Amino acid sequence: MGRNIVYYHVFRNMIMFMNVSLLLMDELFEHTPSSQIRIKPLSLELPPSHSPTASTDFCTAVNTLWKLDSNRLNPNSDYTIDVQRSKHPCNKDDAAHYPLFTYVRSQVFSSRPTFKAFRDLLNNYSAAIGEEEEVTEQELAENKTFLEAIMKTAVMKYCHQYCLAKEASYNGRPVPASESGFMKILNSIWFESYSRSGGGRSRKMDSSGFEHVFVGEVKNGQISGFHNWIQFYLEEKAGHVDYRGYIKPRSRKSTAETNNDNPVLTLQFSWNGVEKFVSTSFIGVSPEFEVALYTMTFLTGDDENEVTLDTGGESFFDLNVKCHKYDGGSKVGSCYVEALAHYD
Repeated sequence: MGRNIVYYHVFRNMIMFMNVSLLLMDELFEHTPSSQIRIKPLSLELPPSHSPTASTDFCTAVNTLWKLDSNRLNPNSDYTIDVQRSKHPCNKDDAAHYPLFTYVRSQVFSSRPTFKAFRDLLNNYSAAIGEEEEVTEQELAENKTFLEAIMKTAVMKYCHQYCLAKEASYNGRPVPASESGFMKILNSIWFESYSRSGGGRSRKMDSSGFEHVFVGEVKNGQISGFHNWIQFYLEEKAGHVDYRGYIKPRSRKSTAETNNDNPVLTLQFSWNGVEKFVSTSFIGVSPEFEVALYTMTFLTGDDENEVTLDTGGESFFDLNVKCHKYDGGSKVGSCYVEALAHYD
């Protein structure tokens, strides 16, 4: 009888342990309609160890953003690319007979809030400079949804804290400590329309920082902006982009080979028949990473900001983070990176 009681208690404890374990798993995972399991997206808080100070330099801040970007996709699992052959920027021959992107995990755009909100913004614009942008109430709501989503992430919290630590100002006023106040600045510098075509009193509000940097524009038969990998992938998938090969960094310091794992890529492509001979993009990063990087540059940096980015695996990129202001310095005119060198 005593032995049976012992077995009973052991068995009961095992059942309780299994139930607790299942509850914990249910909190961490969710089932998709296809009965697959995926990790739920998390709202990330900024770790205290990554809090910036007035002495934090821009290069350190950029590398911290990289480390905090847990929403970044993993090469060869979340996405695959085929870089194919290199070329000189002046060479108009096509060095790539196949698309750059061979696979991107489609669930990313439904299961990750910032990716989904970002994708919803991409069809809100007309690429042609000179065509008035008609901003609807739905589009304004989508802008707000995107800003709210990215402000829940660690990279944007760090961006905000860095700007505060550097005592950054906007339009002559200090950057507000409240997230709601910071979001108003983000909305202004990224989403408020301005005229890129000029035209005096008859000028048309045909552009914005977000459209230029992340979506792309066409002016005088040339592509302007278009520095985002998600837009590139979606437009390539739709048959609107033709990838034409990659361009190696010019510095003799560059010793690393360009391969399908590279998170930074300088490339050449055409978009709806219009060519862009040199364009550098991050590959696989989250939307919030680029918004955070370019917002920090806009509010605290210079026109050109050289940094060394440690992307892990003993791979380093010397980058020039460029920022051009517009509309009296109150809006993002353009922000992008230039790859100076890549080495191990």
